[in-house]
Amino acid sequence: MHIAIMAAGALGGILGARLGAGGEQVSVIARGPHLEVIRKHGLKIESALGDVVLTPHIATDDPAEIGPVDVIIFTVKLWDTQSAAVACKPMLGEETIIVPFQNGVESAAILGNILGADRIMSGVAYISAAMTGPGEIRQNGEFANYLMGAPSGVAAPPMLDRFIEACKNANVNAMKVENIEAQLWKKLVFFAPFSGLTASARTDLGTIRDDEDLSRILAAAMEEAAAVAKARGIELEENVVQTHLENLKNMPAGMRATMAFDLDAGRKIEAYWLGGGVSRLGREAGVATPVNDTLYASVKPFAAAMDVVG
Repeated sequence: MHIAIMAAGALGGILGARLGAGGEQVSVIARGPHLEVIRKHGLKIESALGDVVLTPHIATDDPAEIGPVDVIIFTVKLWDTQSAAVACKPMLGEETIIVPFQNGVESAAILGNILGADRIMSGVAYISAAMTGPGEIRQNGEFANYLMGAPSGVAAPPMLDRFIEACKNANVNAMKVENIEAQLWKKLVFFAPFSGLTASARTDLGTIRDDEDLSRILAAAMEEAAAVAKARGIELEENVVQTHLENLKNMPAGMRATMAFDLDAGRKIEAYWLGGGVSRLGREAGVATPVNDTLYASVKPFAAAMDVVG
């Protein structure tokens, strides 16, 4: 298969590198110093699962140089979704599918309006990774799971099965699921509150677990997000919040959301689509979300200052 990574940040870079090591033809879209290092030295992945260096078929900042591909792994930050989707058009062939692995629950609808709903799948990634420098990515821990499926009302094309098989052949833990919207919301129920709280309180998981007030706020924000999902017709397991809270007991105490690190570093943040998304979608569904509203409002001025819609 010819697979394009739009764009080769931490998540997309790791998945692309694993697929390349598994024998697939992988091209990457990147820019600036990151692109230059990839062109000269390849994309280096440091991981407990095994280090790997991807030498891309094509490394470019212009998707037109790549041309039509079988699969586009879409991993840009949320504020770049629309512009990156337009840029993907030269890579579309008759059977090309786009698999977004982004935070939030709104990507498929945005991409479908630009590129055609019948070719847009949805993906949920569970992995901890970060860029450590131009051309270098480090995966934290050994877990790396990828769930994929066709959104409601879209028939899953054969290309999706081919792509998942390619992932498995590359020792990537990938799985096709029938109700991908439920998986997107399940992640959002945890990820939006955790992102908002670790960013607004400038703190980590261990501090939250040890503090009664912070623990209560996190749980309440998760309950609100779950209520929004239910009101929007998403079928989540009844104990989804408790499951997340139990899982957090086994997570590293120093864990923080990417948004917290981005905020500290003065980078753009995805608040509008995380806590802001819970609040916005809650209003549409007639569900009050006061805790998520507050967490979002506490970081919204920083998002606005960084020229991100907020």
